[in-house]
Amino acid sequence: MKLMRHIICCIAALIFFLLPVAKAQERPNIIFIIGDDISQEDIGCYGNTAIRTPNIDLLARQGMKFNNAFVTSSSCSPSRCSIISGRYPHNTGAAELHSALPAHLATFPGQLKAAGYYTAQAGKWHEGPNTASAYDTLLTGKQLNGNGGEEQWLRLLAQRPVNKPFFFWLAPFDAHRDWGADRFGRPHHPDSVWVPPTLVDEEATRSDLASYYNEIGRIDHYLGLLMNALEQQGVASNTMIIFISDNARPFPGSKTRLYDRGIKTPMLVKWPAVIAGGAVCQSMISSIDIAPTLLELAGVVPAESIQGRSFASLLQKPEQAFREFVFAEHNWHDYEAYERSVRTKDFLYLVNLRPDFNNIGAIDVNQSPAATALKNAAQTGALTSLQRDPFLQPRPAEELYDLANDPLHQHNLADDPAYRQQRHTLRQVLMLWREQTADTAPGGLTPDWYDRRTSAPLPAKGTRGEMPGAAKGADRVNHKGAF
Repeated sequence: MKLMRHIICCIAALIFFLLPVAKAQERPNIIFIIGDDISQEDIGCYGNTAIRTPNIDLLARQGMKFNNAFVTSSSCSPSRCSIISGRYPHNTGAAELHSALPAHLATFPGQLKAAGYYTAQAGKWHEGPNTASAYDTLLTGKQLNGNGGEEQWLRLLAQRPVNKPFFFWLAPFDAHRDWGADRFGRPHHPDSVWVPPTLVDEEATRSDLASYYNEIGRIDHYLGLLMNALEQQGVASNTMIIFISDNARPFPGSKTRLYDRGIKTPMLVKWPAVIAGGAVCQSMISSIDIAPTLLELAGVVPAESIQGRSFASLLQKPEQAFREFVFAEHNWHDYEAYERSVRTKDFLYLVNLRPDFNNIGAIDVNQSPAATALKNAAQTGALTSLQRDPFLQPRPAEELYDLANDPLHQHNLADDPAYRQQRHTLRQVLMLWREQTADTAPGGLTPDWYDRRTSAPLPAKGTRGEMPGAAKGADRVNHKGAF
């Protein structure tokens, strides 16, 4: 009897000591929230005191804030296809707006599903029909998800199978135009908004920004409900929440641009079991790094097609160095375009193979009240250099900016002899990256679908040109490029 009690005590002690190990090795639940058209500087925890984002800010206090996370394209579907596949836009076969990811490319939700995760998507589905098989549950469109795209979040959490880890791709329509949250919650007042220096400070601009803030506020509201539900279910500790945006605010000078105000994204990660609250990471991250990171944390070997690198180690050691280079692209988004950029900690270098065109942005941007106010002010010549920039025509074929001394990218140093070496080095890095990843610059790109001045549809609307990278089969090239 004593021997039996001794054996039972030993087993109990062994279970007690192994319990933390088992818990640490338990695969995390993952909730990936991708906002639509939201700039980093329009979130409270990133320094905007005019907007109310208490729940997003709570993610920063309870998790990790990434100050230098970048998307690969400031354009909706190209950015999302890049994230879901872990590949650069021209390597996805879907570099242009409204292009579908090809069936032969792996997606990280698909890999999670194959590894035993319950996977679900709710809201905006912009990656094409070939990604449907990645999800056990697919809830798309405003009829199911509401105008903001968040109304299925709690139902998904409540109805998930409890015997599996889960992955949710939650994609609100907020904060994409047209606006629809001005009567939701406690609306922001136009007098209280912060007007970016790229816009003119007029009543129409302020009202436009207030409506944009209200859509971000609706995401924030549903995020709070979701976090409360995770606590009530007792799964908050081992559930990772990632909040990010696909591209910048839908205003002139931001969306579609390769400057920091176009591609720098908010990125917040909360995972109480692993991440210390209030952590801040200054290392540069590319959005193609999300896929291999989440797969590694789930114990899944990333597909060979993934070009990104895992930053999993940064979640516990945010002070570590990571990327030296981040690359980004501007391809067709309502208007013909071909720009490529490489950014380091200190410099941004950009090449434009369509410099004869201005850079007014997407059609929804070009038709916006803020853009109209900008155009009206341009008639009187009352614009700063930043505000004139979208109308600049022709544009420079090369641009180089010293980020420490010129964070708003106002002084192009590409022709400055004092910066000849920096330009040469980054030009070579970008050229090699394009070569290694099979990027191409077709002569017959997709043309403008709208008039850049009036926004009127053009006869070419609906026609497509050659996709960047297509001539070299870039969608089957897996070279990661410089890191």
